[in-house]
Amino acid sequence: MARKIVVGDQEITIPTFNIGGLAILLLVVGAWFVLSAFYVVGPDEEGVVRRFGKWVRTEPSGLHFKFPYPIEKVDLPKVTQVQEISVGRILKEAKMLTGDENILLVEVRVQYKIKDAAQYLFNIRNVEETIKDATESALRQVIGSHPIDDPLTEKKAEIMDEIQVLLQEMLDHYKCGIDVRQVQLQDVNPPQEVDFAFKDVQSAKEEKEQLINEALGYQNDVIPKARGGAEKLIREAEAYYEERIKRAEGDASKFLSVLAEYRKAKNVTEKRLYLETMEQILPGIEKVILDEKAGNLLNILPLGNLEGVKKTGVNK
Repeated sequence: MARKIVVGDQEITIPTFNIGGLAILLLVVGAWFVLSAFYVVGPDEEGVVRRFGKWVRTEPSGLHFKFPYPIEKVDLPKVTQVQEISVGRILKEAKMLTGDENILLVEVRVQYKIKDAAQYLFNIRNVEETIKDATESALRQVIGSHPIDDPLTEKKAEIMDEIQVLLQEMLDHYKCGIDVRQVQLQDVNPPQEVDFAFKDVQSAKEEKEQLINEALGYQNDVIPKARGGAEKLIREAEAYYEERIKRAEGDASKFLSVLAEYRKAKNVTEKRLYLETMEQILPGIEKVILDEKAGNLLNILPLGNLEGVKKTGVNK
């Protein structure tokens, strides 16, 4: 509604305001301002603020202020949530060529989380598809640099580490804002057409390992015994060596002492040596004592012992 007043010869129309409607309008605008200007970032989130669509800042968890919509808008990606993708579930992705020109079917699982929310939201159009393509590329590159036995046996963990490092380098180059947490090789198998032949090869390798372990066990058993025997012989030889030296030294000392006595009394020493020698020789032989007056030696000949001699050359 409006009210007309006359000033001089002119008529002026003055609008009238509805105070109640204006208060409601101001209340609505104020509520809209509060609701759109203040926002809360959760403990597992980061607040990425855009001003007219352009990133201006990233806020940590807590209560924050921004200009009301549509001036500024905030995105709240969950930066602590671990996500995962799989590569190799379909045959086209799974087929890999190894470094020794064999084919393997490989499935890998990648776990990741956001490390830079702004890069994650604005640098790449489809982040998940980019991670998947980069994973397949890194997987083919690493598998292609190893022989077929490595991803199937003891070097599986080493290959997973290589894939993780290479994948992280790729994603950092793309500025995806992604932190690769873990890479796991889920299934690694040869193609079905050569599966039986491959199992035969694996069985042969297992048998080879078993024989090697048995040989090592035998080696570990024999070598210590041989070393012990050699050590024993060495100790016995050393003991014999010491014994012979001591005995030789004792004999030399005895000879020198006898020589000293001999020089003092030659006749007495010669007679004593003779008697000692006879004491050693005579007990082992048969002795006959003769009276020097007997004269006839036939009485002492051992004719009685001839009875036991076997006769040879008997006439037929």
